Amino acid sequence: MNTKLTLNLDKNVIEKAKSYAKENKSSLSKLVENYLSSLINASHKNDIKVSPLVDSLTGVISSSVDERKRYRDYLSEKYS
Repeated sequence: MNTKLTLNLDKNVIEKAKSYAKENKSSLSKLVENYLSSLINASHKNDIKVSPLVDSLTGVISSSVDERKRYRDYLSEKYS
C-alpha cells in the first residue's frame, strides 16, 4: 500500500536527486523508498546472532585473494 509523504529538503539536493533518478530510469519516490528500505534492513542485520563456529571463521580467508580472477583463469584454462 502506497502512502504519500511530504519532505522538506534543500532545493539543490532535490534537483540533483531528480537528475540521478532520471539517469537511472527511476523515480525520486522509488529512490527514497529503496534508501529507507536499505537502512531498515541494515539495522536488522545487527540483530542476527551467529554461532560461535561461524564467528571464529570470520576473516579466515585472506581478502587479498581474488576468487573471481582465479575462477576466470580456471575457466580460461579449461576451455582454451
